[in-house]
Amino acid sequence: MANEEPIIRFACREDVPAILRLVRELADYEHAIDSVEATEEKLLATLAFAPSTPQPHNDVVAPAELTSTDRPARCLILLTPEGIPAGIALYFYNYSTWRARPGIYLEDLFVSPSQRKKGYGRKLLEALAKEVVEMQGGRLEWSVLKWNEPSIKFYESIGATMMNEWVGMRVDGEGLVKLAGGK
Repeated sequence: MANEEPIIRFACREDVPAILRLVRELADYEHAIDSVEATEEKLLATLAFAPSTPQPHNDVVAPAELTSTDRPARCLILLTPEGIPAGIALYFYNYSTWRARPGIYLEDLFVSPSQRKKGYGRKLLEALAKEVVEMQGGRLEWSVLKWNEPSIKFYESIGATMMNEWVGMRVDGEGLVKLAGGK
């Protein structure tokens, strides 16, 4: 009898084509496919990976590669019971000065549309929450587009609260170069 549960584990280098496919699906869902600059080479150079012999997430104490300034992010990958990559949670560590504790910032959570309504998004968030608890962290946080009402309702249903008093800020492109003292 086949396993009926998905497998969630730290991504390894062999998962990069699937990760890029899911990133592109997410960008398409958000109507921003033309903004994707990620390539397999860039992902290979910037993610911290697990060993090439993948283990289920709960059996991996820590991925083989440590996060660093060159590899600041990690990725959990969700495989369907049939072994098909169907979701990702791409994240990095952050820090709360008020709590003096680490946390996780979820950059992207995505489940392929054909695999939704199976609890996969919740399972990815549960895995991240476990990691925060295990590291005695203070919080798991992320952003969601204001128009993405289905996701907002889902996040609220699992206990997330909207941070209405905070506004996201960003400097990128030419503004970033200028702020750094460039022309």
